[in-house]
Amino acid sequence: MLRVFPFLLGLLLSLPAMAGFSPQFALNQLPAGHDTALVIIDPATGTTLFSQRENQLQAPASTQKLITALAARLYLGKDFRFYTDLEQDGKNYIIHFSGDPSLSRQQLANLLRKISKNKINGNIILNGSIFGGYEHAPGWPWDILGVCYSAPSSSISLEHNCVQGALYSSKSAGKVTRVHVPAHQPIKVATSAITVTKEQQKQRHCDLELYADASNHYQLSGCLAQMDRPLPLNFAVQNTVDYTAAVIRSELKRAGIRFNGEIMRNDNARGKRIARHSSAPLSELLDTMVKDSDNLIADNLAKTLGHRYFNQKGTFTNGVAAIKTILLEQASIDLSAAVMVDGSGLSRNNRLTAAQMMEVLTYYYRNDKQLKLLSTLPISGQTGTLRYRQSIRHQPLSGQIAAKSGSLFGTHNLAGFITTKSGKQLMFVHLVSNYHPPEKDDDAPKVAPPIEQFERELYRALYENY
Repeated sequence: MLRVFPFLLGLLLSLPAMAGFSPQFALNQLPAGHDTALVIIDPATGTTLFSQRENQLQAPASTQKLITALAARLYLGKDFRFYTDLEQDGKNYIIHFSGDPSLSRQQLANLLRKISKNKINGNIILNGSIFGGYEHAPGWPWDILGVCYSAPSSSISLEHNCVQGALYSSKSAGKVTRVHVPAHQPIKVATSAITVTKEQQKQRHCDLELYADASNHYQLSGCLAQMDRPLPLNFAVQNTVDYTAAVIRSELKRAGIRFNGEIMRNDNARGKRIARHSSAPLSELLDTMVKDSDNLIADNLAKTLGHRYFNQKGTFTNGVAAIKTILLEQASIDLSAAVMVDGSGLSRNNRLTAAQMMEVLTYYYRNDKQLKLLSTLPISGQTGTLRYRQSIRHQPLSGQIAAKSGSLFGTHNLAGFITTKSGKQLMFVHLVSNYHPPEKDDDAPKVAPPIEQFERELYRALYENY
């Protein structure tokens, strides 16, 4: 990547190509106190068209998945798959998990049906030896661990470690809400949350709160403003062993296989393989991970890289170490100064620079014939997380931006490519942190949020002026 020194930046800004473009108007849309790093590059020449705070460490949020995807593609190969094996050891059956983030209940049921007997006289043992350490990375806030985008990164993963439900408000304020979870789901959810009007919710400073424990029990409390439709809920499984064991018992019963034994975890158990389920290939998993910003795929891939590269139980720590080493060895991308503690970018502890992210994008661009990773990026107004992103989903930007988004509290990021009006392709990274606009009066005229105005002005200006 060509770097432009400060004394050359003024010269570049005065060139005819920049005559109608300045990011300052867009930056002025952001509220006071923000920290914004912005880099725009012409990949055809390597010329930096604009840069601001490119070497400042920022929270990458989910743009970090671009790094995980690259390391996985380079080291594991596009045809890598997760395998879940059914093994037999005497009277016992062993299910050997590999951290497959896409393993579904139906796929596990199909595996169990490979048991030829109609009665199991022994026990069922769950082997999750491939991963070790924490299932939640440092820096994952405690108050979001009960929701599915914070699902635990576990070797024993099933149904995305996520259960869907719904919360219904009462037609009358002051009454308790009603929660629904499908009967086949082995979790317990209770609610003491009260239905209130929007005005009452504001006056009482009362929000909806979720508490979860290690027994996969969930408690909703606080307030829910009256709604015409149910509020969709997604509960992150807290104990993946208990959850998987309950599903196995249910599916064995449904398959007509009698079983009165125990289901336990033993990472040392081994047997003769009698059946295997394989996931979709890595190329498909990465497409889902990047387009839908799937945290579980990213974190289980990171741990898998740690397991494969260092030949030990995969953890967040060795997974991140493997990612950094792989990118240095195979792509000459040095992330030693970056702070990374997970594969998904969910942790508030992660820090990297816009310049480092631009190096990753540049590698994507220069090696797309081999890697085919550019096709995983969401398209503005069309696919993935950019399909409904208000700032860029409408014309003329719809279909012209391919990028990975990333959001945390106070953080709004975007990294990718824009095809301009003339057909030119530009690369960009914007990392906006400390974004906290003042609260608006409910009676004030409705206007777009500052971050939306910033993105719309910036990318429309790039589109029109190049």
